[in-house]
Amino acid sequence: MHIDIITVVPGLLEGPFSHSILKRAEEKGLATVRVHNLRDYATGKQKQVDDYAFGGGAGMVMMIEPIARCIEALQQERTYDEIIYMTPDGETFDQPMANTLSLKQNLLILCGHYKGVDQRVRDKFITKEISIGDFVLSGGELAAAVVADAIIRLIPGVLNDETSALTDSFQDNLLAPPVYTRPAEYEGMTVPEVLLSGHEAKISDWRFEASVRRTKEKRPDLLKGTGWE
Repeated sequence: MHIDIITVVPGLLEGPFSHSILKRAEEKGLATVRVHNLRDYATGKQKQVDDYAFGGGAGMVMMIEPIARCIEALQQERTYDEIIYMTPDGETFDQPMANTLSLKQNLLILCGHYKGVDQRVRDKFITKEISIGDFVLSGGELAAAVVADAIIRLIPGVLNDETSALTDSFQDNLLAPPVYTRPAEYEGMTVPEVLLSGHEAKISDWRFEASVRRTKEKRPDLLKGTGWE
């Protein structure tokens, strides 16, 4: 998988992609993330990428011209399955969307900033608009990192145990069950005996029941229409 990210603040994305799972994915040749500074596609001494909004109002708007130059230059290198814009008014990102996007080969993510982008960018280039929640960040960079992390970890071979992602929260509309490790007893608190039994079928049943129970307690909305209510 190849992911290109367009941003006006590339420094915000240096950390997330140079550590842990995302770094290992690139080292294994399974995923590549490239960050592009939008100012490299701006003109003039100031490398301006934003301007005042027509009609007035507070805040600046990202201009269409540098964005268009950047996207069109990248499109010369590859064909994108999706051109994504990170925006608070986009479709809410969830695990099913992550699963779908993890099957793509090439993704381009545009990070919003200031008061957003000129609407004509969205009309001309964007194929998918994504929000990571009902709140506003200073820009789309952190949101883009969240989306990339959620997608890349699903690619076969990225995780050491490929079954791990299949048992994450929100797969099958369930939260993950409680997990335990050594010691088996700590200050009177013990691990459920079934997890120490070595009986795989009983352990599997316990984990499923615990997932349903936890989901009912914490996120009952996820169970609507599943028959597990």
